[in-house]
Amino acid sequence: MENLEVMSETTGVIGAGTMGNGIAQVAARAGYSVAMCDVQDEFLQRGMNAIDKSLQRDVDKGRLSAEEKAAIIGRIKTTTELGALSDASLVIEAVTEDLNVKTDLFKALDQITSLETILASNTSSISITRLGAATNRPDKVIGMHFMNPVPVMKLVEVIRGIATSNETYERVRSLTEKLGKTALDCNDSPGFVSNRVLMPMINEAIFTLYEGVATRENIDGIVKLGMNHPMGPLELADFIGLDVCLAILNVLYDGFGDPKYRACPLLKRYVDAGWLGRKTGRGFYEY
Repeated sequence: MENLEVMSETTGVIGAGTMGNGIAQVAARAGYSVAMCDVQDEFLQRGMNAIDKSLQRDVDKGRLSAEEKAAIIGRIKTTTELGALSDASLVIEAVTEDLNVKTDLFKALDQITSLETILASNTSSISITRLGAATNRPDKVIGMHFMNPVPVMKLVEVIRGIATSNETYERVRSLTEKLGKTALDCNDSPGFVSNRVLMPMINEAIFTLYEGVATRENIDGIVKLGMNHPMGPLELADFIGLDVCLAILNVLYDGFGDPKYRACPLLKRYVDAGWLGRKTGRGFYEY
């Protein structure tokens, strides 16, 4: 059973979507006070509903008491004002995978937070070095790439920009372990390790579908049964979001200038159609 005192340090989380609310939940469960920020109250309410549902599953399975669940939710405050994060010792952003959006956010955070505050990005591919350069504290900018679903997956890919200090790295590594996660580090490079390996595999699976090599079910079945993967690559793409997959492939293609990262035309067509996977009810499969 969990018996945690509330930690005095506040952790800021920007973005109440799938990744943001997952990070907020994990931090609150580890005993941290959390300020979760998004642009609309509607998004924040949706995020809190997702946290409530996730924790309730643990209550139903006897892994958490109703009192502990209430205490965890009580540690999360929501806000639409960035200024509410001014006293956070760490801010983790989990907003859309867009360099301009993230850069503008880091510039704003640099102005409103203490110079001692660490600014972390949950980006799955964008340069930590570039985000750090948008601030006056590049030594305190770092990548914390959580995996989806955050409450379940153990890995946090910790990415050091060219200017990230050892002190920042050690603090983030220690925090990651307090969250019950495993921190594995890498240097700043397009796609880091996880998506540099994963996205070309997903893209190649899309090409095999595009070229009529096999059906979607057989492509996924061959990978699941033949390589012991829990999900096939097309099913996984739908889970991640096809727009996110395309954005990461574009970062890889732009970053390396190598045609092997060229996104499959079928992926582009599905994104153009708004078929983004599970979140829109249709991707390579129908939901």
